[in-house]
Amino acid sequence: TVSMMLKAIHAQESKEAARTKAAAVAEKLREIKLSQAAHKVEEGIEETLTYMDYPTEHWNRIRTNNTTERVNWEIKRHTKAIGAFPDGQSALMLVCARLRHVAASNWGSKRYLT
Repeated sequence: TVSMMLKAIHAQESKEAARTKAAAVAEKLREIKLSQAAHKVEEGIEETLTYMDYPTEHWNRIRTNNTTERVNWEIKRHTKAIGAFPDGQSALMLVCARLRHVAASNWGSKRYLT
């Protein structure tokens, strides 16, 4: 699945290996007719690999945190409840609405690192 391919990029042990894996994933996405997803991977890979500039023992703490994981969980929960979206725009609208809710709520203002 696409999600497993994306996770494989970040499972690499070095930034260079992750870049190589990202190129392979982008190529595979193009083969299965997901050229927009391939473009997103190529366009955003450097941003997502920034944490690899630091020592490996810090990677997990930099790459993710409870707030980010909670937002991802909320988005996943709401998109699964809908099922299939008619187009990408409607999915984006739902995600944006969820992010606005998080930003406006009390738990969206909590600080993870002080």
